[in-house]
Amino acid sequence: MSTGNGPSASRRTFLKTSSLLVAGGAVAGQLNVARAAHSYGSDTIKIGLIGCGGRGTGAAAQAMNTEGSVKLVAMGDVFGDRVQAAYRGLKSQHGEKVDVPKEKMFDGFDNYKKVLETDCDLVILATPPGFRPQHFEAAVNAGKHVFMEKPVATDAPGVRRVLKATEEAKKKDLAVGVGLQRRHERAYMEIIDQLQNGKIGDINFTRCYWNGAGVWVRPRQKDQTELEYQMRNWYYFNWLCGDHIVEQHIHNLDVINWLKNGYPVKGQGVGGREVRKGSDHGQIFDHHMIEFTYADGSKMLSQCRHIANCWDSVSEYAHGSQGNADISGGKIFDLKGKMVWQTKGARDGHQVEHHDLFAELRKGNRPNEGEWGAKSTMTAIFGRMCTYTGQEIRWEDALASEVLLCDTDKLASLDSPAPIVPDANGAYPLPVPGVLTNF
Repeated sequence: MSTGNGPSASRRTFLKTSSLLVAGGAVAGQLNVARAAHSYGSDTIKIGLIGCGGRGTGAAAQAMNTEGSVKLVAMGDVFGDRVQAAYRGLKSQHGEKVDVPKEKMFDGFDNYKKVLETDCDLVILATPPGFRPQHFEAAVNAGKHVFMEKPVATDAPGVRRVLKATEEAKKKDLAVGVGLQRRHERAYMEIIDQLQNGKIGDINFTRCYWNGAGVWVRPRQKDQTELEYQMRNWYYFNWLCGDHIVEQHIHNLDVINWLKNGYPVKGQGVGGREVRKGSDHGQIFDHHMIEFTYADGSKMLSQCRHIANCWDSVSEYAHGSQGNADISGGKIFDLKGKMVWQTKGARDGHQVEHHDLFAELRKGNRPNEGEWGAKSTMTAIFGRMCTYTGQEIRWEDALASEVLLCDTDKLASLDSPAPIVPDANGAYPLPVPGVLTNF
């Protein structure tokens, strides 16, 4: 069922041969991955944090939970209050592992440059994803190992920038981890292995969902510039978030790409704003549904929704000639509905992805997840293009798009012009299917 453009053989070997981790444990066994000359061994791995919100703080804590000596030595965020809040939370949790003096706490738009100038070995990138291509490129240029949260971009030019920097990271022998943690959950690894080895026969149809009530809203505050408001309320602006299909549903889309060992070749769909219509909701849709087609002709139905009091589900399913699978539930059924297999694997992916990455670094290995992280990001952006335009679009045309939502390199301060501005009524420009033609 492979389309031939999926994860590298070395990555698949790593996933299949890694043993089950316990909390604080390291990967056991020999891994068929190219070994670098230097292993961190018992040496201290020094990390820098760029993006001190909730996910960045969580990722830094999880990095410090890994086996061996790890220290947080530098922190940065556009907003100084976030740096301070993250520092207090991490210091109370990890004590001496948090070794960040005031002179290594940075704010402003150049905070990432200052973090990268420190002696950190690995940098965690966890700002709103619109900044990810810029920061990832800079981190690779600075010779740092990287763990970056998903998604890794919000538009096609950003994806191409990440793909280019990924190749440069390989040349520099730098490790790249991406926060698509399901790829590290043993429960997912086990069922994907079963399905790829024919447990339900030929897979001709897959489904995936991220349906829920939605997320936080951060109202506009007195004296905020337009740019600061958008960055504080970042989830609702496409240049920062990419819409919830990109920011959240990417997880489910990535699982299907992993299963198919490839990426959709075309797509078409519908979406809109049915209940989330306030100015605080910026410009994103509250529902998307896309029919994707893979190179082998099989279909994937993708649905995500942020509407309360509706059917909620965050899940993935596969349907084959000999049965079907509840992938997220870790169960496989025959054609009569009888369960014939169930996973025994753990589901603590947010922590295990850090155990895996740091264990590999200590062995001298340099795993690189940048390509499939970028291409699964592109799958979600591709879906957004389909729902925003109402057109059937091909993968190669989507990836070649020149629509740049924001040139983040030009943002110098919170007084910089915002990439989009509201009209006199406070409403932001919205995509209209059938009218929007550039994607």
